[in-house]
Amino acid sequence: MIIDTHVHIGQSLNFDMREEDVLYSLEKYGIDIAIVSNTEVASHGHDRELLPAEFQKCQIECLKRSLKFARENPGKIYLQHWVKPMEEITNELKDMISENLDVIRGIKFHPYHSGVAFTDESCEKYVRLAAEFNLPVISHTGTEYDDNPKRLYEMALKYPDTNFVMVHLGLGSDNKEAIELCASRKNLIGDTTWVSTESALRFIEKCGSHRLMFGSDSPIDGKDTYLCNPKGERSLYQQYFNEFKAQVSKEDYENIMYRNAMRIFGIKEYKVRK
Repeated sequence: MIIDTHVHIGQSLNFDMREEDVLYSLEKYGIDIAIVSNTEVASHGHDRELLPAEFQKCQIECLKRSLKFARENPGKIYLQHWVKPMEEITNELKDMISENLDVIRGIKFHPYHSGVAFTDESCEKYVRLAAEFNLPVISHTGTEYDDNPKRLYEMALKYPDTNFVMVHLGLGSDNKEAIELCASRKNLIGDTTWVSTESALRFIEKCGSHRLMFGSDSPIDGKDTYLCNPKGERSLYQQYFNEFKAQVSKEDYENIMYRNAMRIFGIKEYKVRK
């Protein structure tokens, strides 16, 4: 059993991640469930520049696309709603979330591609929304001020009854600071997206295997992201599927690859792969 907690759809920036590529990769590489967010919500580019109006999409439009995908693939596709902090929370959005809690299992942030610090009020209003619906908060973390793991830590302190998933454990770093921050807060959860297996082992030692979940960013490197990058070089995730499995106990491996995701995202049933 494998649940990938960090999968995308969307044609935005230089990414072209299609629903059919997600389904292909799940089937080919033995992934039972994907928790998906739509990258088309991104409002800022790779250099943190505000995207022109013609490239902006409202979050409700993006959520509708995600919901269609989930409804067409029951039990296989769940959602994290990627929010757009520059937009206000409307009754329409709240109703959409409320009416689809069977598939919407988290509120997703990307401070870098939203051009705002995670601790800004524009983001915090959505953290309060997540708390209102008892949903976990998932956020990209990196090495800038706005997306630094410290910002997630600060919000985890402020909202101790909400789980916060620290995606990447500080992308572009050695992950050490992020792991120490997670060790200090029980409501901080780690994710393996572009995190080395060495850092994952360090995380288990410091925080325990019950607070780390498998994630990949698939299909960001194409529909075979689980196998290789566009240059044909072996994917990091092959290490998780193979060498890492032999480096940890069966319990630790199952915790990371699916049990923790079932608990954090409230997934109680799943289809057994044939």
